[in-house]
Amino acid sequence: MAKINSSSNAIESEISAVAASGSSRTLTVTKAAKDEGFSYKVYADLGTSSDTQSQPTASTVKIFENGVEIGPAHSLHSDIRTLGKGRFSHWSGSLYFSTSDNSDPRTNGRTYTYTIDGTSSVVKPPQVADPVVPVTPPSSSSSAIIGYASVDGKTTGGLGGNTIIATTLAQLKSATESNSPLIIKVSGKITGTGFINVKSNKTILGLSGSSMEGVSLMIYGTSNIIIQNMTIKNVVTYSNIIIKEGAHHIWVDHCDLSSDRNHGWDYYDGLLDVGKRADYISLSWNRLHDSHIPMLIGFGDQNTDDTGHLRTTVYNNYFYNVSERQPSTRFGYMHCFNNYLSNGSGYGIGVTMGATVRTDNNYFENQSVPIYTEYNAKPGYVSGANTNIYKGSGANRISTSASDWVPSYEYKSVLIPAANVPAVVSAGAGATLSI
Repeated sequence: MAKINSSSNAIESEISAVAASGSSRTLTVTKAAKDEGFSYKVYADLGTSSDTQSQPTASTVKIFENGVEIGPAHSLHSDIRTLGKGRFSHWSGSLYFSTSDNSDPRTNGRTYTYTIDGTSSVVKPPQVADPVVPVTPPSSSSSAIIGYASVDGKTTGGLGGNTIIATTLAQLKSATESNSPLIIKVSGKITGTGFINVKSNKTILGLSGSSMEGVSLMIYGTSNIIIQNMTIKNVVTYSNIIIKEGAHHIWVDHCDLSSDRNHGWDYYDGLLDVGKRADYISLSWNRLHDSHIPMLIGFGDQNTDDTGHLRTTVYNNYFYNVSERQPSTRFGYMHCFNNYLSNGSGYGIGVTMGATVRTDNNYFENQSVPIYTEYNAKPGYVSGANTNIYKGSGANRISTSASDWVPSYEYKSVLIPAANVPAVVSAGAGATLSI
């Protein structure tokens, strides 16, 4: 794992592990970083091996809250974020943990200690089994959304509506095209062709192991929609997910979107596209792969009426085995942070037609041109290019003066150090929620 950068070293000095009595040590968590949902992240050397992909239970760390052991250890990061209740993971040199009651450890006044030898001087309380009915994940609330989908309004999806399960294309089509608020859980494998219109006030939530092949989700002039944990692949003629015609307050989160690069560039469209005056969009924790053109924001140089729209936040996404558009944007304001762009054969983030893009802590690896402003009729403007890491990549091609634009919403408390982005994002992005 790459070393944490200097800003993380400053955090580590505040969140240091200091010796306490016996084998117990104290975590000073007053400046722990907010990860997502109920999860908080501590950048500190705990003095023992952490879990890795090849050794998922290597760590012997035990965590105690006011002397009472919490857990379980080795939890899935998605469970720490959406369920919490003391779950934690000592992963790749960092500690991801939640408190026993999902409160904020930085302000709840409790003491957190840990041991690394697998022993405990306190008695662990009886474990209470999770309820049979799954806890509703943050897909039906706005609490975990970061960025534009929570600006000038809220994105709550089908919150307050009935919950239904769709196992066929006909059932899914009927539910998404309903005028009523609904939480739609997609189960099994659904195949077909064409697209489904998604009406307003919907949450579309892929259950574990579900997928959709050949069918696009089209968000056409509607609003307040959440799409989460969906696997969508091999859609011909349309993009896997399309957001257009003034659609607004849309959140696409933890989805796996793909096609292939074996066909020509014109066989498939993109994977996740935003245009035609769409606005207030957040795209997070998605895995976009095996595509020439995965993400486009702004469909054409001629769409000047997109000016003042297309406000989009793109964060914690994993792009790999792609050619370009990671993403490409025109006209609007876009915020890209903590994205992992790996092995793209063309450009990474494209900024054209007067668009303004803020970049924070992205990790470009083996990208021919990481940030590019010159390929359409007019260039755009870039701020924060010096916060990114460029590994094995060519030089940026930015022809305009550096912008000083920063989005107005709060996001710095959830920034991941750029050096940690590959490990964190590759582990957490995609349809990884246990639902």
